[in-house]
Amino acid sequence: MKELEYPFDSEYILKKAKSLKRTLLSDGSTRIVKRIAVLGGSTTHDIIKILELFLLNYGIEPVFYESEYNMYWQDAMFGNEELDSFSPDMIYIHTTGRNISEFPDITDSKEVIDAKIESVFSHFTEMWEKLQEKFGCALIQNNFELPDHRLLGNMDGSDMHGRVCYINELNRKIAGYISERDNMYLCDISYLSAVYGLDKWSDPFYWHMYKYAVSMPAIPTLAFNIANIIKSVYGKNKKALALDLDNTLWGGIIGDDGVDNIVIGQETSMGQVYSEFQTYIKSLKSLGVLLTVDSKNEEENALAGLNRPDSVLKPDDFLAIKANWEPKSRNLTEMAEFINIGEDSFVFVDDNPAEREIIRQSNPGVAIPVMDKPEEYIRALDRGGYFEVTGLSADDMKRNEMYIANAVRKKAQSSFADYGEYLKSLEMEAEIAPFADLYMARIAQLTNKSNQFNLTTRRFSQNEIEAMAEDPAYITLYGKLTDKFGDNGVVTVVAGRTEGDILHIELWLMSCRVLKRDMEKAMMDSLMDACRDRNIREVKGYYYPTAKNGMVKDFYAVQGYELISSDEEGNTVWSRDVASYNRQNEYIRVVGNE
Repeated sequence: MKELEYPFDSEYILKKAKSLKRTLLSDGSTRIVKRIAVLGGSTTHDIIKILELFLLNYGIEPVFYESEYNMYWQDAMFGNEELDSFSPDMIYIHTTGRNISEFPDITDSKEVIDAKIESVFSHFTEMWEKLQEKFGCALIQNNFELPDHRLLGNMDGSDMHGRVCYINELNRKIAGYISERDNMYLCDISYLSAVYGLDKWSDPFYWHMYKYAVSMPAIPTLAFNIANIIKSVYGKNKKALALDLDNTLWGGIIGDDGVDNIVIGQETSMGQVYSEFQTYIKSLKSLGVLLTVDSKNEEENALAGLNRPDSVLKPDDFLAIKANWEPKSRNLTEMAEFINIGEDSFVFVDDNPAEREIIRQSNPGVAIPVMDKPEEYIRALDRGGYFEVTGLSADDMKRNEMYIANAVRKKAQSSFADYGEYLKSLEMEAEIAPFADLYMARIAQLTNKSNQFNLTTRRFSQNEIEAMAEDPAYITLYGKLTDKFGDNGVVTVVAGRTEGDILHIELWLMSCRVLKRDMEKAMMDSLMDACRDRNIREVKGYYYPTAKNGMVKDFYAVQGYELISSDEEGNTVWSRDVASYNRQNEYIRVVGNE
């Protein structure tokens, strides 16, 4: 919904919240349902109301638990029947500087101030540990905004008695704690309030009148930021950029001005603006964001512009370059098919509002930031939260290499008349083993990101994945695939729960980048081996249809399972006898986890 995309009108969202919600709920979208507990140190009702809008827009239908006013500590430490039965998937702890119980006095010694800092910090660490021990779910914790006054003036930031210095130290300790833990995320209201304007963010009128530690007009900014964290955790991030060239990556029209006269480089102020934007884009690539070009241009001119010595981005930085006179909407569709990701994984970056509107109408789900002023380009992408980072695995940072290797594989495939001979030529090797500590974060990430080859589309937090691995009732397997072109990383996950001599498959998913490589056959062989080791007689598989996983509706039939039930919604249950199963994998050498 355009009204909920950055840059949004906060006043409009607050005024029209009810009608926006009605529109979102009536748009026919399929959404994942998540239970989110909000534990507040101040009034949180309107934060929840606006957060719901942003989450619905991201394809997440939230169900909320809200603590009573300033009862976050009591709910966390002592619990209550309502919260316990709610069983949250995620907890957001909305605390602010108003919840700091102790500040330095001007006469305090260093030892006294250190003790106060430790007391405040321990207040929070005890709460986090209690919540994770009890619920095992993801936590989002605010840090603290800076104080709205400075008793010591500028020295407040350097003297240990200053509140600015004190809060900065607490924020460093909170960041350090969170950085060392999985499944816990920082909501950086220290940064948000600075960007928004501290005086407006912490307007004391709203605190004294309504006990809102964040002013009412700032609530959409906070809610949008929280929503970006949540959608990232649950695999709703964008994956790729489709970038225009003229007046987007450089100034000017290369076809008219010539390669020597486009604006880029350090010689002019505008050249520096475009160079800085290209540097930002290249940094996104280092995080695993996939780069493509979608430009109305001659390909020769496009390549000449990217090959200029002062261009930060080079042709090799892009997975696909579509520089032609075809509609950009068609180019984007073709690039999505080539890379093997959904069109809704793209962010379309173009200075031309007419082209943006065509994409909006022709390619639903594509994010389309407003790119009107070159000096605002970085801000438009950065504040849009399209690529919010909540975890950064080795696989994430190698994503571009993996997709480039896939392009090489596709090219190699075209030289084989026989597909089996092509698979054999790849010299594939799979590491298949029970869930391992080394890969827990990646496994959890896959469960929340994979949509097409995902039979049940159940989503699991890392804590839940770890609990599953430790539960003797479960059989778990991950699959890591390499071949002569490179390492694809962990690409597939299977988990099943045993009941007597029957295994119920609760999770089976695979990354789309290894489709049609027979990895599912290698995993099925390994799963059946594990079942025989556990004296499992029968395996039951489940398929729950979604808007995106239709490609696997016949998966179990192809694997030799028998359909035992189905319903009018398309949900199916399948059965396979273990004893009669014959190995299927022909082309992948399977090894265990050494």
